[in-house]
Amino acid sequence: MGIRPSLADTIMENIALTGTLTVGTSFDLVPYAYFNEKEELDGYSIDILRQIQAELEKQLNKPITLDFVETNSFVEAIPKITSGEIDIACNVTFTWERDDFVDYTVRYTTSSIRILVPKGSSLGTANSLVRKKIGIPPATFVEDVIKRVHPQSILVPQKNVKQGILALQTGQIDALAGDAIILDGIRQEIDPDRYEIFPKFPEAPYARYGVGCIVPESNSTFLNIANYSIIKLMQGYLIGEEPASKIVNRWFGPEGVITVNDTNIIKEFFEYTIMLHEQIPLSEPK
Repeated sequence: MGIRPSLADTIMENIALTGTLTVGTSFDLVPYAYFNEKEELDGYSIDILRQIQAELEKQLNKPITLDFVETNSFVEAIPKITSGEIDIACNVTFTWERDDFVDYTVRYTTSSIRILVPKGSSLGTANSLVRKKIGIPPATFVEDVIKRVHPQSILVPQKNVKQGILALQTGQIDALAGDAIILDGIRQEIDPDRYEIFPKFPEAPYARYGVGCIVPESNSTFLNIANYSIIKLMQGYLIGEEPASKIVNRWFGPEGVITVNDTNIIKEFFEYTIMLHEQIPLSEPK
C-alpha cells in the first residue's frame, strides 16, 4: 500500500511527536475491552488497536505507546475525540448524526440487537413482554428498535451497561436490551446458567450492524492506517495466517469468549468488508 504519513494530519503529527496513541475505551466491556484475571486490559478491540499500533510503528519507524483513557459511552467518546483528548475510540456503531462530528473506520466485527432475560422465564416474545420493563442503554438506536419490536413494553433508560445488569439482577427491570456480543459476554461473566439471550443464536436478531472505531475528522492518513490494519487482520484470518486466526478465534471461535459455532458468519463479514475496499497483496513483506 505504501502509506506515507502526511504530517499535515494533526493526529499523525502528534503521534510522531509524542510516540503515543491515546485511546478512549471502556474498561469492563467483555469481550471488547476489559481487565482480565491478570489485571491487564484485554479484549478484541484492544487487539485491533494493537494492530493499528504496530502499523503506526512501521510507518513512523519508532516505538508507539498506547495510552488508555476510560470512556464508557458514545456520549463520553465524541466530545473527547472532538476536543483532542483522545485520538481514537472503538466499540462504536455508525449513525448519521455521529458522522457529522467524527470519521469512522471500517467495521471490524458484526453484531446485533438482542435482549438478556432470566433463563427459563419465557420472556422474549412480543406477548410475553407486554407491560414488562426493558432496560435500554444510553445514546444508541437500540431504543428505536425495541420500540418497534415490543411496542407495548415499558422502556427504562440505563446510565450504562453495568447499571442495566444490576437493575436486571435486582428485579428492577425484566430484560436488558443491547449489543448481543456485549450481553453474551456479560452473561458468561456474571452467571451463564441464570441468564440467556433472546432471540437465541442463531435465530435472526432484532437488528444487525457493524462495530468499528471513530477518529477525529480530516485526519485521512491516520484513518487510512487504521483501516489498513483492520483489513490486514481480516485478510490474514481468511487465508489462515496463525497470528490473525489466533486473535479472531480467541474471541469469536467455537471455543472463544463468545462462542460462534458457525464461523462462516465471520468469514462472510470479513470477505464483504474486504470486497468494499481492496485486498492487500499477499507478497507484502511481514
